[in-house]
Amino acid sequence: MPLVTRFFIRSGLLYLIAALLTGLLLAGQFALRLPPWVTTLTPVYFHLFLVGWVTQLIIGVAYWMFPKWSRTRPRGSTLLAWGCYVLLNLGLLLRVVAEPLQSTRPSVGLGWTIVLAALLQWLGGVAFVLNTWSRVKER
Repeated sequence: MPLVTRFFIRSGLLYLIAALLTGLLLAGQFALRLPPWVTTLTPVYFHLFLVGWVTQLIIGVAYWMFPKWSRTRPRGSTLLAWGCYVLLNLGLLLRVVAEPLQSTRPSVGLGWTIVLAALLQWLGGVAFVLNTWSRVKER
């Protein structure tokens, strides 16, 4: 299993735990009388679950298991794969911090931080598609 695949899958597992913990906080916010800012974690929950867990698991397994690109570079560009990993994770972590802050203390700067986070995630997705497109082929 390639190193970048292990990073994607292990990071995804950590994000799964973080998403489930966030979901637990959201579910227990009223019964446990948690502070009102806990409600701002709803978008964080969805991003941790969908981008952090599901997307990274899919990308990690696809990078590992899809048909070979060539004999010399069976999985395409390692640089693009690592670029995808870094961009997705930077964007995700930036969103995890900026989204709740923007909900509690709205500002233009935080709004642009969320735009930057989304752009980083999009670029990570583009890196994945560029690296994977030619591996999707007939037998």
